[in-house]
Amino acid sequence: MKSRGLPISTLAARTGLAPSAIRYYEDEGLIAPGRGPGGHRQFEKSDIRRLSFVMIAQQLGFSIAEIRQQLATLPKGRTPTAADWRHLSSTYRADLDRRIATLEKLRDDLDGCIGCGCLSLDRCRLYNPDDRAARHGPGPRYLMGDSPAQMENRDAERQNGF
Repeated sequence: MKSRGLPISTLAARTGLAPSAIRYYEDEGLIAPGRGPGGHRQFEKSDIRRLSFVMIAQQLGFSIAEIRQQLATLPKGRTPTAADWRHLSSTYRADLDRRIATLEKLRDDLDGCIGCGCLSLDRCRLYNPDDRAARHGPGPRYLMGDSPAQMENRDAERQNGF
């Protein structure tokens, strides 16, 4: 196989993506095929890896915009090396660690108070009296990273005029 010259059908077979999905990712700027003499798209072998990265990143919950931003860090005009891919994946580590911590907290605390303001559990009177969590924003505040202690500190600061 030449570096450039893979038809969309080969790319689809290698990635498991439909040609329409490949064209969508092209429209989104995630891959940039060349054109052959007949105007047909010609992809690089490295586009297989790029599309695989896109599929994995999407499964992890990253948006197309986030993925585009990361792929833009790869070199232009040459096939990315293993070091290039390692560097790109390292930028995701902190975000993935944060997501893992959030999922672990969800798993461990789902049966307890999550600061959602539901007031339906007897324990809410202990952990979230008068729906204090709701004053700090919508959603499950404790699962989003707020702690009851942080909320008490914020409430105290507000009362003291800080």
